[in-house]
Amino acid sequence: MAQYFTIRNAAILRNCFNAIRKMGLNARVTIAPEQRRGSQNSMFHALCGDLEHSGLEWAGKARSLDQWKAILVSGHSVATGGEGEVIPGIEGEFVAIRESTSRMSVARASSLIEYTLAFCATNGIELTETRRGGFLPSPSIRAVEPRKAA
Repeated sequence: MAQYFTIRNAAILRNCFNAIRKMGLNARVTIAPEQRRGSQNSMFHALCGDLEHSGLEWAGKARSLDQWKAILVSGHSVATGGEGEVIPGIEGEFVAIRESTSRMSVARASSLIEYTLAFCATNGIELTETRRGGFLPSPSIRAVEPRKAA
């Protein structure tokens, strides 16, 4: 029977050690960073939805949510030191091989979200779906005037 532990405190760590002791020598133990959260996935998809509805064109045309996701994940990988790879597909098309968002750690997903927010800010994308989903605060109703020197 498989057991999974997300170690957040000393008690959970002890439970993990006890489970390893009980399994004996014929067990497999995997230690990995925590995988991305559902809220991170939802926020990233809201950002991609905002890009889809923005009308911003990429490579000459408007892109769907899934296309923006592929563009952003690929760009993020290259921007953070990874490689972009495009290979010939089965039918002669070209296929971009990219990292899987479902296998990202919390930290990696946070980095992708920050990259996407920066891309949106640079391109003047209004984040309506992202705000509506509660992922970002609503913009201020009025701008605050800078204080004048006395």
